[in-house]
Amino acid sequence: MNEFGRIVENEWQKSAVIRREIGLDVFVVMPNHIHGIVNIIHADVGATGRSPLRNGPPPRSLGAFVAGFKSAVTKRINNLRRTPGAPVWQRNYYEHVVRSDAELLRVREYILNNPVGWENDRENPLRPAGGKRAGAMEPWQV
Repeated sequence: MNEFGRIVENEWQKSAVIRREIGLDVFVVMPNHIHGIVNIIHADVGATGRSPLRNGPPPRSLGAFVAGFKSAVTKRINNLRRTPGAPVWQRNYYEHVVRSDAELLRVREYILNNPVGWENDRENPLRPAGGKRAGAMEPWQV
């Protein structure tokens, strides 16, 4: 993992300390995106299914967590690169509500096994010819 990836990992791990309304489960930092499970601890916090919202996400929502996380990572990476205001993340994010223990196990397995597919990801500059696209990408890779 490069220094940008370590920043992402550090900010992800700090998130549950800063935002007591969430808990973190498994996650993986990929060269150009991140996968992770966020546990909603308080009943008044939830996913909107519509994020990002035009006027910003409601406080203590999944959208507020993602916005805060992306903002902290962006600031640190841009400070390191000396590129103030440069975009680091793609707009939006993918959310999925996990509704059963069996589904949670499948999602955890997918996340933990995601690095195996990087070799064939279309966004991987070192991929073999004919590699498949693995999913949504975040353009903070150098």
